[in-house]
Amino acid sequence: MSGDLRITSRWQIPAAELSERFSRSSGPGGQGVNTTDSRVELSFDLAGSASVPEPLRERAADRLAKRLVGGVITVVASEHRAQLANREAARERLAALLAEAVAPPKRARRKTKPTRGSQQRRLNSKKQRSQVKRQRRRGDPGDG
Repeated sequence: MSGDLRITSRWQIPAAELSERFSRSSGPGGQGVNTTDSRVELSFDLAGSASVPEPLRERAADRLAKRLVGGVITVVASEHRAQLANREAARERLAALLAEAVAPPKRARRKTKPTRGSQQRRLNSKKQRSQVKRQRRRGDPGDG
């Protein structure tokens, strides 16, 4: 559990750069909620980390700007009764969040014009639909 956190195939965060805080959870657990510190806050100093390559750090800082507090990202997990399960959930959530933040940007869609044939098919279907609706009307001048 206390090992390095793998983010991508080439990048992992050493366990020494992660900090965990525990507190009492408000979730399920009966009387155990009042005595067990099962809620987990997992923090990672993105700005000060030596394990993050500079281009990835800039991209992640850009994308996670709203979630960073002083360059630190924090993830909370309290959905499980057991502290161990919450620790694992927090690690998975942080890894997914960072992996999404450092992923290369999507390629821009190249705009294309509709083909002449597709435009013609669209207009023909509109005319056909119009004729169907026109035939349903009462007192249509085209009824004869």
